[in-house]
Amino acid sequence: MASHRKPRRTTLTGRARRTAATVVGAAAASATVLAPAGNAEPRPAPEQVRAQVDELYQQAEQATQRYDGAKEQTEALQKQVTALQDEVARRAAAMDATRERLGELAAEQYRGGGFPPGFQLALSDDPQQFLQRAGMLDQAGAVERGALEEFGRQRLALDTRTAQARLRLADLDARQRELAAEKATVQDRLSRAQALLAGLTADQRGSLDRASRDASRPDLDPGADTFAVSGRAAEAIAFARAQLGKPYVWGATGPGSYDCSGLVQAAWAAAGVGLPRTTYAQIDAAQRVPRDQLQPGDLVFFYSGVTHVGMYTGGGRMIHAPHPGAPVRYESIDVMPFAGAVRPS
Repeated sequence: MASHRKPRRTTLTGRARRTAATVVGAAAASATVLAPAGNAEPRPAPEQVRAQVDELYQQAEQATQRYDGAKEQTEALQKQVTALQDEVARRAAAMDATRERLGELAAEQYRGGGFPPGFQLALSDDPQQFLQRAGMLDQAGAVERGALEEFGRQRLALDTRTAQARLRLADLDARQRELAAEKATVQDRLSRAQALLAGLTADQRGSLDRASRDASRPDLDPGADTFAVSGRAAEAIAFARAQLGKPYVWGATGPGSYDCSGLVQAAWAAAGVGLPRTTYAQIDAAQRVPRDQLQPGDLVFFYSGVTHVGMYTGGGRMIHAPHPGAPVRYESIDVMPFAGAVRPS
């Protein structure tokens, strides 16, 4: 006969209840993972990806230009320090010769029965003592005393200048390391943005490539033969054209790779015109030109911070080194915010 007792209800308390809750929670989490990702965060639209990449490119240009400027200053200071050290060595040799003459005079005095304390003091290696004690050489001739005083002053000045140059060089070296770290940070962000680009379809990437029409023929400029150009501008453009297809590399000035300011500097150097290293200095190194009066060979600058430069070739186009991953190529000057132009001569 069937039992009429009610089913026994099980009540979980304490640790058993917590265990059951954990199991239920895990099951719910598993269901969430297995469920369609309808509520997942949407992937950025291609236009958003392009905006991120463009912003990172501009940040990279800023870091590169500051790095280039610090590097240029460091190299100049290194030359100054070397020249100072050479000069110090020459002066030291001259002072040694003077010291020998004074030593000979002191020896004569000693053989004659006396060795004035002034000689001992004046022959010290401390340059401060040269100035402070040279006046004690009453027994020496005026020529020797005057030479000693002059060499002492020169050595003090040279030691001071050398110390200052070394301190400045150390400061610039520290700044250069900071800029290198900043550049590495930008490169990391750029890599992540480029990973987003890689996630787009081929069609999406093609539609976002500002220079896709030139990618198959980077050596071809439809307007290259239609704009009259001669003289040094023609030489500079010819050099720039010969660099088409070469890679963009941080801080590079050729011949195998370039950054934006390195390319235009090298191009105009081939035409016999020296330009500064950075975009900040290049825009102030030649005559300003209004946009509506641009001529082939002019330098065109972009962004409010003047962080990018190209060489105008006519017809609203330029040759430039765009950014990492993009070779030296032709491009419209409308692809970036125009900041100004100059005409080297």
